[in-house]
Amino acid sequence: MIQLKNIYKWISTGGNRTFLLKDINFTIKEGEFISIMGPSGSGKSTLLHILGMIDEPSEGEYLFEDQSVFKLKEKQRSALYKQHIGFVFQAYHLIDELTVYENIETPLIYQDMKSSERKSVVADILDRFQIVGKKDLFPNQLSGGQQQLVGIARALAANPKVILADEPTGNLNSKQAEEIMELFKTLNQQGVTIVQVTHSEKNAAYGSRIINLLDGRIE
Repeated sequence: MIQLKNIYKWISTGGNRTFLLKDINFTIKEGEFISIMGPSGSGKSTLLHILGMIDEPSEGEYLFEDQSVFKLKEKQRSALYKQHIGFVFQAYHLIDELTVYENIETPLIYQDMKSSERKSVVADILDRFQIVGKKDLFPNQLSGGQQQLVGIARALAANPKVILADEPTGNLNSKQAEEIMELFKTLNQQGVTIVQVTHSEKNAAYGSRIINLLDGRIE
């Protein structure tokens, strides 16, 4: 489903290259649950941002369902991202001025979905995550765990094939973190491919495979 071939990422400063990723090669099959681990500065988030098409590699090829992602035109790549990838961030990235309902609805608006269809999708998601009673609240009226739940609900609204999660429990207490990880496990059992970046060995153990990064390389 996803194939990374000889991926390098570097920053050039004053003629010198600082490597963030070096010669990354791996394949992710549909339905896998991958945990990416490594110390701070090992390139985990950079790798996730390339997988999420937010950032481009300096060199190498990224295939998503046999399409070479960075050879696509911006518009095609954007469509691929919106259709197939949901991103969950450590800092939630909810829009403060929007209610829970509106936050979940936002990605669907970008998909040019009809209003009636959007209503039905959001209603299903609110129900599935048991947050119907919170739909008119704003992010600052929710606990950290609830905000992360809304972040995951929003990522799932567009029915993505892949969820990319960057330290998804980093700001949560242990009980909330466990609930979020159990939710990921359930989603994965339902067929969603999940790639998470984590510092936590406990969270990493939820994955079916662990990729360890050190100084931008896979160990």
